[in-house]
Amino acid sequence: MKKIVLYHGSPDKVIVPQYGFGEEKHDYGKGFYLTEDIELAKEWAVCRPEETNGWVHKYELDTTELKILDLQQHDILAWLAELMKHRKADDSRRYKILSEKFIAKYGLDTTGYDIIKGWRANASYFYIAKEFVRDNIDMEILEELLSLGGLGIQYCLKSEKAFTRLNEVKDGLICVDYKEFNDRYNERDANARRNMRRLVDSDANKVTNVFSTLIER
Repeated sequence: MKKIVLYHGSPDKVIVPQYGFGEEKHDYGKGFYLTEDIELAKEWAVCRPEETNGWVHKYELDTTELKILDLQQHDILAWLAELMKHRKADDSRRYKILSEKFIAKYGLDTTGYDIIKGWRANASYFYIAKEFVRDNIDMEILEELLSLGGLGIQYCLKSEKAFTRLNEVKDGLICVDYKEFNDRYNERDANARRNMRRLVDSDANKVTNVFSTLIER
């Protein structure tokens, strides 16, 4: 039996994780999202515009016999393809056509997995994604760009079996101060965007091995 401690940041004090709930437009689709990093969970609890304190819920997850897809073990393009299945980086017809081809070429079959583990796509990710699909970012700097974003790693519970293995630690509930941790979240995002812009504008970005050319390989 292997148990791991995970945290879920939310504006809600009372949460009942349920299989089949959640938004399809989240990073890995419908599911319940958690992280091992309590400080990131605090930021995620208050990253919305409503100026109210948030909550961090503490859980134990028994991963015994659970099938986990760890996107960190795969090419960065597989992660991007998974996000493209659920989140639009651009509304253009060009993006719609090319993203379908990109997913077909680099996407992974996630059916049968109980949990998907990988980076969280925050606001700074969308800056990268939009520039990438517009052919403004070379593949050679893509992973470095994402590391500058401080995205954090999240777990997404996908199967009914995974939900049965999740238990909330009753004395683990933490109230999160809105101002302190919303400021941290915004500062992290602003710093990430500055560092990303600097790299995108640097000579390291050759703009030759780009989104549209990756599909043609």
